[in-house]
Amino acid sequence: MDLSIGEVARRSGLSVHALRFYEREGLFANPVRRLSNGRRVYHEEDLEWLAICTRLRSSGMSLATIRQYIDLARQGPGNEHERLELLRRHESRVKTQIRELQETLDVMRYKVRIYEEHVARGEADRLWNPSHPGTARAETGQERHPPEEA
Repeated sequence: MDLSIGEVARRSGLSVHALRFYEREGLFANPVRRLSNGRRVYHEEDLEWLAICTRLRSSGMSLATIRQYIDLARQGPGNEHERLELLRRHESRVKTQIRELQETLDVMRYKVRIYEEHVARGEADRLWNPSHPGTARAETGQERHPPEEA
């Protein structure tokens, strides 16, 4: 079934501008066909690829690496090990990002808990203040890991 650029934009969640950018950058798995009047024609496979491509982008894969992956896939059978290695490298980077984000979330949860406790006790003014360093530690006697900040 042929799809217009507007239909692909609606179904993929990408803007028409983004779809044109993806095409210019060579990020479609298959070249986008055009009718005699110049209108782009897409297919269901294009939507499936766009779903994968947007996940790769949102996970931090560079346009160059996506292009490299597409180029390998277009070559057909025989380079599956190269594609697998490319995906494994990216998977490793994503796992690292997830660990770093989990550590960040842990810090944020800690900070929220400290603020909630201080606000509930009516001691919010005792939280660390850059113009009065050491206020929170000296007045609450609590050891801080990581140190409290505003």
